[in-house]
Amino acid sequence: MRRLMIAGNWKMNTDLAAGTALAAGLGEAISGKELTVDVLVCPPFPYLQAVKQAVGNSGIVVGGQNCYFEESGAFTGEVSVGMLQDVGCDWVLLGHSERRHVLKECNGVINKKTKAAIAKGLGAVLCVGELLEEREAGNTEAVLDEQMEGGLEGVSAEQMEQVVIAYEPVWAIGTGKTASPEQAEQAHAHLRKWLASRYTQELADSIRILYGGSVKPSNALELLGQANVDGALVGGASLSVENFGPIIEAGLELSKS
Repeated sequence: MRRLMIAGNWKMNTDLAAGTALAAGLGEAISGKELTVDVLVCPPFPYLQAVKQAVGNSGIVVGGQNCYFEESGAFTGEVSVGMLQDVGCDWVLLGHSERRHVLKECNGVINKKTKAAIAKGLGAVLCVGELLEEREAGNTEAVLDEQMEGGLEGVSAEQMEQVVIAYEPVWAIGTGKTASPEQAEQAHAHLRKWLASRYTQELADSIRILYGGSVKPSNALELLGQANVDGALVGGASLSVENFGPIIEAGLELSKS
């Protein structure tokens, strides 16, 4: 069984006090429990080090929300893979829909970032997903294929051990709409089929594919219970212990069943 990952993307939210309090609260919530899932939080860049300290030895790991593909230099406003690692990050989110559609990142740039992260041993959570008009036009699978091919171009089977895929239907992010468990499972099964065709069935069976799109305590157990759903990338609900805690608990419950 693939080990579930419950990841929280805080986006451009919290301040120093709120972020560290949230991190400490999550650490307390899982204290004393056998952590049979991976728990990841991705705070804004300025708070990474403080959040890393606040989670302490709870088992929660910390990731960046983005990185640049160059190691250093005249790239004002950018953050390198090495910088993320220097403050204790184990993971980085790449290709999130807001990076693609708000900040206009293309597959080529996302691919460079993915390869830069992998080259230095940083885990990459590669996000893919379709717009509402793409789903309504019946193009979901074609969009996913294009994003997977573009994002993973030149990434070897061995390097894929450092990659987690996150399927996030853009129409279900921050809208309150959620893909049905059947819709999520269908998309995840397609992504696993793509991985098998691009690499091998064995590799496809080992890669974790997270669901991201208005995951909350009320739907977490059913979504996570789908055969090809290996965790969640949580947005708004990751900003409070009261909401993120039960999603972690749903993962823990399923991991022991």
